[in-house]
Parts: sequence; structure tokens; C-alpha cells
Amino acid sequence: MKTIRRSIATACFLVIAATAVTSAAADTLPFLHPLFTDHMVLQRDIKAPVWGWSKPGQTVTVSIAGQQASATAGDDGRWMATVGPLTAGGPHTLQVTGTETVSVNDVLVGDVWICSGQSNMEWPVQAANNARQEIAEANYPQIRLFTVPKRVSPSPQQTVDGQWQRCTPQTVGGFSAVGYFFGRELDQQLDVPIGLVHTSWGGTIAEAWTSAEALMTMDDFRPAVTSLQNVIAAQSSGKLDFNQLMQKWWNENDPGSKQAWNAADVDASDWKSMNVPGLWESQGLSDFDGIVWFQTAVDVSQEDAGKAAVLHLGGIDDRDTTWVNGQMVGAMNDWNAQRNYSIDSGILQAGRNVITIRVLDTGGGGGMHGQPQQLSLEIKGGKTLPLAGQWSYKVSTALKDTTTAPQPLQNNPNVVTVLYNGMLAPLVPYGIRGAIWYQGESNAGRSMQYRTLLPTMIADWRARFGQGEFPFLVVQLANFMAPQQQPVESGWAELREAQWLTARNDQNVGLALAIDIGQADDIHPRNKQEVGRRLALSALEIAYHQDVVSGGPRFVSAEFKDGKAYLKFDRIGAGLVAQGDKLNGFAIAADDKKFVWGDAEIQADTVVVSAATIKSPTAVRYGWANNPDCNLYNQSGLPASPFRTDYGDSD
Repeated sequence: MKTIRRSIATACFLVIAATAVTSAAADTLPFLHPLFTDHMVLQRDIKAPVWGWSKPGQTVTVSIAGQQASATAGDDGRWMATVGPLTAGGPHTLQVTGTETVSVNDVLVGDVWICSGQSNMEWPVQAANNARQEIAEANYPQIRLFTVPKRVSPSPQQTVDGQWQRCTPQTVGGFSAVGYFFGRELDQQLDVPIGLVHTSWGGTIAEAWTSAEALMTMDDFRPAVTSLQNVIAAQSSGKLDFNQLMQKWWNENDPGSKQAWNAADVDASDWKSMNVPGLWESQGLSDFDGIVWFQTAVDVSQEDAGKAAVLHLGGIDDRDTTWVNGQMVGAMNDWNAQRNYSIDSGILQAGRNVITIRVLDTGGGGGMHGQPQQLSLEIKGGKTLPLAGQWSYKVSTALKDTTTAPQPLQNNPNVVTVLYNGMLAPLVPYGIRGAIWYQGESNAGRSMQYRTLLPTMIADWRARFGQGEFPFLVVQLANFMAPQQQPVESGWAELREAQWLTARNDQNVGLALAIDIGQADDIHPRNKQEVGRRLALSALEIAYHQDVVSGGPRFVSAEFKDGKAYLKFDRIGAGLVAQGDKLNGFAIAADDKKFVWGDAEIQADTVVVSAATIKSPTAVRYGWANNPDCNLYNQSGLPASPFRTDYGDSD
């Protein structure tokens, strides 16, 4: 649900830092990289890298399936041999000899896929639809699972703690549901071993999964990378702590901080009202990212005045600072964490008590979310006072008008490059067939940036693994939030468009739609089976060159004449079809871009759209909402991707 703000330039600090870490730790690095364990899958049909660390100059020999390769450890102790190409099959034993001798047993040769993204990729099998039956039936000896532990790092790491496992009812429950269902479909269609490497983290931003060097090629992220470097340098030198850096940023970017809106006696008569809990996007601040202040007052009895208390606020998306009667009681930078702030004795007073919260949202949903019962003031030895309901709020500054906020070096995944460093770099250059990616919710609201960021990240991963333009399969954002009754602008629709454009512009990027799978009230739709199946269809076409209908109708072109719009599509399979009595979801507009619902009908491979009130149309949009009512499919039962004919007009 979350966020922050092409030759490859050098992010010198991080590269130097990584080198220092490597040198210092060379003696403690393992003889064989931890990715090579019993039950692993080695990528078929390539020269597969096998690596580890030994004494400089030491020769290491790797053998498997009658093939053998040797390598010499460099000055840093690192050695790497390549074995293969090998054909699919097994099991084999991988033998590595040098200063040590290691045998890796039950090794299969097949296809390895990285499964990455945020919470919808992390979502486990045990929480998917029909979980009990799915787990009980998960006996797939050719599917092997590896989960990368969550880790953030300011510099690229070299090893990973983990263990390959056979796919069984005992091992699959906590694994990525999308990853598992994708792998299961490939196993059934291809009958080759499938290795799934799951590396994801809920609520994370795409730039956290991208290397510093790649981000330094983008104007939008160069300041954030530099800011991270400065925080590292400042904290390492002891000259400045993070709280000082953050306070300086608040004073420079937030009028509320400069004008002390946290004071108990601040004049809030001109503040507006919002129901809490609830994301502010659904309450008048559509697609807003930035700083918003909240305030409420609660009456405390004379008997409870002065007592210690705990302020329960549920989740806040994503960074908050909280005051009671002008006294700061807590702060946190984690959209998914529950706020339970202790209030010292002496702060609460008889009568009116003012609670003030400064919220910084850097992408996706924003504000105080959760359930009403999670918001309360619990007085020690006294009453528990409910806090859900109408709060006052005041918008301070939009994120686009601020400088890049400093990011703490603690376990915060929503910082540029830290997840690439901690959870992807340790996998490089393991042999893989491709990657599947379910992410974007946390970058919604920054779609124009995502148009460049996603292709940059894909190019970065491909360059790192050194295995060419491998298939990269993207899940387009599902439908979510309250359905819109009239044509609207939509941050989620724009993010879907950025994903669609990335796939359209790269023949090895696939797009699996979920526009008909989501749930209005849940950002985590449970039907991961169909998501996995659609990803597998994309893989069968792109990675395995099978003649399949891998996706739904895709908009190609528009012609406007005689008061109508004629829309052409490809990927229509046996033909276009409306699931329902008539086509829904098409809006049409003239030059003024005031969209109204259009009448749409299918004519062969064309959809014709018109509206009685639009005499000279110039633009059409389809499925253009957070949660659209749209029903254009092909006869293979796959939905059309939302689109707009005026996508080139965006800024």
C-alpha cells in the first residue's frame, strides 16, 4: 500500500562502502554461496554460475551431471565457475572441491524464476482462496522453494540466509501464493523442474528494489540517493543524528511545523473535517501525497486528570508525529505498524485535551487507517475513551513541493535502493529464466515517474544478472476502493497505464491483468490462483514461445470520425466479447476533456464508442478508475487492459 520519493552513473559512496564491507568480511564469507543447498534448482540451457569464497589464488572445482569446471579465487577471495549448459532433469549431486569439499544433493535442473514485489506478492498460500485444500494438495516434487529473508542494507550484500525446500504441504503454506500458483501452472504445462526464489516485502516502493547506480541515472531519484549517502556519512561520523536532520527538513518544508500547529491552543477554526479512521483519498484528498495535520479533542474527567495513559491510533500511512496538549508522545515511519504511544503522568488535564498528529504520506493511500475500535485513549486505572469519528484536518504541503526527506537507516524498507542491496544483490548472478513482479500500489500517485522507474529497474536487474533480456512479467494493479459512479481521474488507473506502457514498449515484458480480480474493500484480493495462471500464460508466450492467448484485448489505435470513436485492439484471440448485456466502462470527451459515459458496441475487432452529448470526440478512456466497472474481454476469458487514447497528453 506504500512510498517515498539511462548510461549508469556511479553512486560512489555506496560502491566504496560495499567494497569496504566485502574486504573486511572476506575471511568470514562461506566457501559456497548459501543459494547452493540441497533441493536447489540449477538453471537449464545456460552456463550456470556457481560461486563462493576461498583463499586468494585457490583453485576450486565444480562438477555436476558429468560436467566439470574450475575457477581461481581472486584477491578478494571470491571464485566463480560456470557449469553447463545442462538439460532439464535430475536429481543430481553438485560437488564443489577446494579448501573444502561440499556436496549438494537432490539438485534439479530446470527453470528458476524470481518472485518479487510488495504485499500482494508476499501474500502466502495459507491466506489465499481455498487455502486448506491448496496446501493439502501441494505435492509437487519438481517445484522447489527458496525464500529470501527480509533485510534492508545501505550497501549491496553478498550472501543470504536461506534453504531450498521441496514443495510439499508442510513447506508451501507460508510461501508466496502468486509465486506458487505461477510455478504450479508452469510445472503442469512444461513438465520441467521449477525453482521459485521469493524476495518481496509488503508496502514497499519500486525504487527500494533498484540499485543506487541505476537510480543515479534518473533526475527524480538522484537527490534521494544523495540524501541516503549524506545520512550514512553523518551518522557514521557522529556529527549529526537523524532526528536533527528530520527536524531541519520539517522546518524547511512544512508551514505547520514552523507555525507550531502542534500547540494545544492553535486556532483550528478554519480546518476542515474528516472521518477517522479512513484513507484521505476517499475523503476529498484524491491522489494527494504530502503533509496533512489532524486534530481532535477529548474530555478527561477530574478523576483521571494527570494519570498516565496510552494513546492507540491504529495504523498511519506512512510517517506521523503525535502530540497531546502540545507534548510530543510518539513518532513512527511505518505505514503498517500500530501506533500505541505512552503518555506520561501529568500531561492529561481535566476537561479538554488536544491530540494533534502531523502525517507525511509519500505515496499510495494516506492518513489514519484501520478499524474504529483501534482508536482510543486508554487511561491507566481509568476510562478508555473512543477516538474514532470526525477529526479536524489541514493540508500543509504537497510532496511534489518538498525536498527529499531524510530516511533513517533502521529497518525501513521504503528507502531508495535498500531492498536491492539487502534482498536482490545477494542473488546476483544466480542463473534464472526470468522474474515475476507484483508491485505498484506503493507508487500510485507517481505514475509519470513510474513510466521511467519500472523500465529502469527492469534494465538494472537484467544487467546485474547478465543473462540478457530475460522475461519480466508484471501484474497490473487490481481493482480496489469504492467504485466510481462518474468518469474520474485516477492515480491507480495512471499507474496501470505506466505498467501497460512498459509492457507495450518491451517485447520481453509481459502483463498479467487483475482488473477483474480485486475487492473494493481489500487491497489484498484472495484469488491468487488466477493471478498466477495469467502470469504463467504470459510466460508460456514470452519465455517459452508457445502459441497461446496470453492476455486480454490490448488497445492499439483510435480513429475519430462522424462523431464516433473507432478503437482497434490486438490480442483478441477468437474475438472480442462483452461479459454482460452490454459493454461498460467507456468514457468519451471532446477537446475540453470533460468525459461522459459512452455507448459502446463491438464490430469485429473494433469497439465503436459515442455519446449523444459529444458531437466531435477526441479522446476515449476505458476502465479509467481505481475500481472500474468494465467488461471487455476476448473469447479466451481474459480482460482488456484499461487505457486512455490521450495517454501522450499527460504531464
